[in-house]
Amino acid sequence: QVQLVQSGGGPVEAGGSLTLSCAASGITSGYYCLGWFRQVQRGGREGVAVISTGGRSEKYAEFVSGRFTISQDNAENTLYLQMNNLKPEDTAMYYCAAKSSGSCSTSAVFRDWGQGTQVTVSS
Repeated sequence: QVQLVQSGGGPVEAGGSLTLSCAASGITSGYYCLGWFRQVQRGGREGVAVISTGGRSEKYAEFVSGRFTISQDNAENTLYLQMNNLKPEDTAMYYCAAKSSGSCSTSAVFRDWGQGTQVTVSS
C-alpha cells in the first residue's frame, strides 16, 4: 500500500521561497510518475509539476514559469517541490501524488495522494 506523507509549507511573504517534501513508502518500480498538485479554496485541483522515475523527465504547468523545481531523492524515497519567487496567487493546498500507469503529465489522473499541506503567500 502506498503512503505519501507531506511536510513543509506554511505562510510566506511574496517573493519568498518554500520547499515541500513528500515521503513515499510502498512505492515499487511500477510507480513511475510522481507529481505535485494544488487546490485553491472553492476551486478545482490543478497540476503543478510531475517527474518520471529516476528524474528522467520533468514537466511543469505554464504558471510555474521557471519558479518551481520538482525533484526526487531515490535513496530516501522523497519527492520535493522547491518554490521560489512565490506570488499571492500561489496560495493553495498542495498535494503530492503517485501513479503507476498511463501518461505522466500534470493533466493525468493520479491514484495515490498525500494529505495536503497549506501554502499561504501574503502580499
